Amino acid sequence: MLLKDKNVFISGGTGHLGEHLVLAFAKNGANIVFTYHKNKEKAEELISLTKEISLTKEMPGKTAALPMNVLEQDSVERAVTQCVQELGSIDILINNTGIAQVMPLPLVEQEDWDLLFDVNVRGCFFVSKEAIRHMIAANNGGVIINIGSVAGLRMLEVPVHYAASKAAIHGMTYALARELTRYKIRVNCIAPGLLEGGVGANIPPKQLADYLAHCAAGRPGKPEEVASLAVFLASPEASYINAQVIVCDGGL
Repeated sequence: MLLKDKNVFISGGTGHLGEHLVLAFAKNGANIVFTYHKNKEKAEELISLTKEISLTKEMPGKTAALPMNVLEQDSVERAVTQCVQELGSIDILINNTGIAQVMPLPLVEQEDWDLLFDVNVRGCFFVSKEAIRHMIAANNGGVIINIGSVAGLRMLEVPVHYAASKAAIHGMTYALARELTRYKIRVNCIAPGLLEGGVGANIPPKQLADYLAHCAAGRPGKPEEVASLAVFLASPEASYINAQVIVCDGGL
């Protein structure tokens, strides 16, 4: 129960990593609003799972889901405003929305490049901007965790536009951490390596074998391992960790 009574906003809550983030924060007593784009059915299933978790807790948190399109600033503003109305404040922001596109650079068109940067980078900017306004107004400090990728840090066989978009998130993390110091808002980033399921389920066998050959753990990561790290970074236990891109890749 590291996060009892803390209010959390998680973007991209119905994604493969997103659902594990929602469940991990629920298990630690947080009140959660998470967003989804189109998969309302998955969002409702996730809310049911968090209610089952809450039954085992003496002080259960509450969970709600909101539709949000990170490509539309008005949609982001509505979702963040509704979150504050639902929970009263935002103590923790998890920027998890992101997409990938497996394509060699010579085949990448301008619209492909723009789409990844619009979702992965501009979306993070929109959500952060709106949430930070409320966090500053509340004057209670706070925590922001961005989800980056080891693809933006290592020389790996990954799509160039995906790697570039994730590297941008890492840069945003450093700059935001410095800017928000005066408001006692910590900003960190988690850079996962290859994870089971999700995008990792579609990796070609050759690339998977190469990754495993260089990974000290000898296996892909589990999304719940990343979610556990996010819970720790969001908690008071990590109060001296700020402006970091923390790699969670099994040791590459």
